[in-house]
Amino acid sequence: MCTHTPACPPAEAPDAAAALLVTCHPEQGWSLRCNGAVSFDDTGALLPDGTAIAPHRPGRRAAEETARA
Repeated sequence: MCTHTPACPPAEAPDAAAALLVTCHPEQGWSLRCNGAVSFDDTGALLPDGTAIAPHRPGRRAAEETARA
């Protein structure tokens, strides 16, 4: 799918979010990456094979501990 040089990481790779954006719709809360993954504003994703990645934002407690540091 990706025609960039060097190629963007595949959708299944741990660094898949590093793939370049093909289209971005912030008003709808999603973006399409050149590896075929759809990433959502809540940090979740939908991979090209239909696999859903749950949002992985730090929880409230982690945010509070970071704020105290």
